[in-house]
Amino acid sequence: MGLSAVTVLGVDRPGVIAAVTGALADCGANIQDSTMTLLGGHVAMMLLVSGDLGCAEMLKRLRAPDLVVTASAIEARRHFCEDGGGLGYVLTVHGPDRPGIISAISAVLAADGGNITGMSTRLTGRLYVLIADVELPEEVDVAALMRRLAAVGASLDHEITFRPVEPDLL
Repeated sequence: MGLSAVTVLGVDRPGVIAAVTGALADCGANIQDSTMTLLGGHVAMMLLVSGDLGCAEMLKRLRAPDLVVTASAIEARRHFCEDGGGLGYVLTVHGPDRPGIISAISAVLAADGGNITGMSTRLTGRLYVLIADVELPEEVDVAALMRRLAAVGASLDHEITFRPVEPDLL
């Protein structure tokens, strides 16, 4: 059984997710992991799919005139903190829109081995909002990391909060 990464991008309309996932189910593909969202009036989907169907055949079955679809064979990999050794946090950023926000914040996290496992951003007028799920190695000095994040936030004129994930909410 092979593993494929499938991406889908198209103009949002009712039924597009049902059409894509239905086509995958009809050919015996199993969606193991996925994320789907709207980006500026477009639906964007990323799916990790297992099954016996090759990527070329999967692309034929998912073909639609209003969708851009890619499929690539990949190897299964274990996430670096799946063994329970990582610490989960939620990062939020609010402030005026400008280039380099994600780059500056993600560089601070990466310097301590932090991994952004999910992220959403929105621009509402001039207000830029970022919400990210972050996993840190257990040995990270979280207080020092929070000070570095606060310094970056101040340089960007953004407010940053960084709090542990509440286990009861998962």
